[in-house]
Amino acid sequence: MSNTEGSITVEQRGHLLLIGINRPEKFNSYTPHMAKQLVAAYTRLDEDAELWVGVVFGHGKHFSAGLDLPKWTEAMARAGKDPDHAAAVDPMALGRACRKPIVTAVQGITFTFGIELALAGDIVVAADDCRFSQLEPARGIHATGGATFRFPERAGWGNAMYHLLTSDEFDAAEAYRIGLVQEVVPAGTQLDRAIELAERIATQAPLAVQATKASARRYLTEGVDACIGALDSVQAHLLASEDAAEGVQSFIERRAARFEGR
Repeated sequence: MSNTEGSITVEQRGHLLLIGINRPEKFNSYTPHMAKQLVAAYTRLDEDAELWVGVVFGHGKHFSAGLDLPKWTEAMARAGKDPDHAAAVDPMALGRACRKPIVTAVQGITFTFGIELALAGDIVVAADDCRFSQLEPARGIHATGGATFRFPERAGWGNAMYHLLTSDEFDAAEAYRIGLVQEVVPAGTQLDRAIELAERIATQAPLAVQATKASARRYLTEGVDACIGALDSVQAHLLASEDAAEGVQSFIERRAARFEGR
């Protein structure tokens, strides 16, 4: 496959999986070839018991300029016709979502797909040189990767409509103000900070972390009653784990817990 199609890099660091968008000469614009690799990376993160947290980032000066639209015409026409793809983890979390937490580091141009991929994760660290735009209406289409509901979810209705309907470009300070990103850091330090946060998460009990994310997602997708209804049974399952026993023992012994994910 030609390098012009881009690639997704994958690197395991302890319990972390670093997933990189790698097409810097084209501002990391996203191709169907890259999509297959990204699905594989997210599925590995979800299924490998040794992987507890994902970190998503873009190689080069920009996170992603969005879809390389000319390369997606045929792929879009085939949408929904690949059963193997449907069974895998969807990086946009529109189908099967990753159970593990994901911290995303963004920088430079972060347009359309780039915003949606970040919002499909859990925590976003933005470089102070970020340029955001959800500009699909300016192209005669609308966002289909989650922005139409995650943007209002994170930013509120007015803020979401302000940016979704105008197709404007906004900076990291505005993204932070409306809640699309959780931290703004100097350009060049965003990946280090994302890894630092991921490593902090990886010191927690992984089963409890995954259950926390699942409970929050249940609230968003099924509502508060479903969320409340599942609390006791999930907590009972966690209390029966080796990690819960270790958590209590570490408290008694006044030391850091050593969790194993069991």
